[in-house]
Amino acid sequence: MLHLLRETLQLCDAPTRREVLRVGGLALGGLTLDSLLNAPASASSGGGRSFGRARSCILLYMGGGPPQHETWDPKPEASAEIRGPYQAIPTSLDGLQVGELMPRLAKLAHRCAVVRSVATDVNAHTGSGYWMLTGHPHRNQHGESLTPDPSDWPTLGAVLRRLLPSGRDLPSVVWLPEPIKNNPGIYVAGQNAGFMPPSYEPLLLECDPSTPGFQVPSLSPLPELSGTRLDRRRGLLAQVNGALDHALAGSFVRENLISDQAFDLLTSASTRKAFDLSRETPQTLARYGQHKFGQSCLLARRLVEAGVRLVTVNWPREPGDFDRGNPVWDTHSDNAGRLKNALMPPMDEGVSALLEDLAARGLLDETLIVWMGEFGRSPKHNPSAGRDHWGHVFSIMLAGGGIRPGVVHGESDKLGAYPQTDRVGPEEIHATIYHCLGLPSSAEITDRLGRPLRACEGEPIRPILL
Repeated sequence: MLHLLRETLQLCDAPTRREVLRVGGLALGGLTLDSLLNAPASASSGGGRSFGRARSCILLYMGGGPPQHETWDPKPEASAEIRGPYQAIPTSLDGLQVGELMPRLAKLAHRCAVVRSVATDVNAHTGSGYWMLTGHPHRNQHGESLTPDPSDWPTLGAVLRRLLPSGRDLPSVVWLPEPIKNNPGIYVAGQNAGFMPPSYEPLLLECDPSTPGFQVPSLSPLPELSGTRLDRRRGLLAQVNGALDHALAGSFVRENLISDQAFDLLTSASTRKAFDLSRETPQTLARYGQHKFGQSCLLARRLVEAGVRLVTVNWPREPGDFDRGNPVWDTHSDNAGRLKNALMPPMDEGVSALLEDLAARGLLDETLIVWMGEFGRSPKHNPSAGRDHWGHVFSIMLAGGGIRPGVVHGESDKLGAYPQTDRVGPEEIHATIYHCLGLPSSAEITDRLGRPLRACEGEPIRPILL
C-alpha cells in the first residue's frame, strides 16, 4: 500500500519518512494534512504602480497545449492548412482578433494583455511544462516523461507559499481540480516543492465542484469524527510526532508533520465557507457553466476572495482519456472537432465568467489572472487533422492586478510558427507574476542545505505592466 501511494503521488524525497506521514494522514480520516502546513515568511516590498498591485493570483493552466491559431493569435491571411476551418473575429480591443470559438472572451479583450511571442523551443509536454510551471528549464528539458524529483526547482506555488504565505486559517496555495498527468496517468514534474522542504508543497485538491452538494473531502472530517475525538487524535498524534522527531532528528520531519495549524484549517469556519459553492446564486453558478472547469474557476474566485494567495486551476481530464491520443488540449487528431465540441466552449465560458465576476466585485484590480499552457500547437495540420506539439511560439493572456489592460505584446510570424518580435520566455512570465504580487526579481529562496538561490532569473514584461 505504501509503495502504491508513493508511486501515485510521486512527491517524496525520502520514501520511508513520507510514507510514514501518509499513513498518519490516512489514520486521521484520509486527510493529507501535512500538505496543509504553512511556514511563516516575510516578503520583500517595493514601489511602483504595478509592483504588489495583486493580492492574489489565479493561474489557469490549459494542460496539453492550446493552439495559438484558434485562440489568441489567428492567422486569417494564411492558407487553410495553417489557419484551420475557423475564422478570426474582432474583439473589444481595436486591432485585436481572436478565434471565433471564443466569442465571450472577445468581448472582454479590452481587459486583457495578450502575449503572442512566448517560446521555450521545447516540444515535450513535461519538459516545456516544467519550465512554464517553475520558471527554470529542466536539466533534461526535452524529456517527455519527467516525473518529480527532490532536486527539481520548486513550482510557482511552493515559492509563493514560502515568501508570501496567507493567513493562519487558510491555505496559501491551492491546486484544483486535479494534478497534471501525462498519459498513461504519469504525475509530471514541476508541480511540487522540489528542493525546498516538502512543507511548502501546494495543497492539491482532487475534486469536482460541479457535482451536486459539492464538498471538499480533504477538508471534511469523517462524520463519526466528533470534535472531542478529533482533539484526542490530535494529542495522540503529537506523541507520535514527538517520537518521530527524536528518531529522525536532523531531517525535515518537523516541517512536514501534522500540527495545530493543520487542525485549525480542518475545523476553520472561514475555510469551510470559502469552499461552500451553495452560497452562490443559481445565476452565478449557471454563468460559470455546469462543468468541472467552470465551477473550478468559480471556486478559485471564492478562494482568492477569502485570502488564498495562489489558486491554480488545471484543465480537467475527461473520463477514459488516458487511453486516447488527443486528450485535453493535446489535439494530435481532429483538432477542429475537439476544439468546437469539448474544449473551447467551456474554456470561453469559465474564463470570461471569472473576469466579469471579479470585475463586478471590485476584485480584478487586486487579482492577477494568468492563462497559459505548456506550449502551443504546430502551424500545419498533420494527416490526422490535428496539430502537434509546438514550443517555438505560443500565446498567453494576463489580466487584473498590475497588468495594463488592452495590450498586445510580441508578434509571431505570418504562420504563427516563430516569434517575430519581443520573444518572451517562462522566466519572464514568472518574474511578471512575482512583480505583480510584490516580490522583486532579487527575491531568494533556500534549498535544503540552506543555500540562498534567486527565485527567478527573468525580468518582468514591462510593456504589459501598469
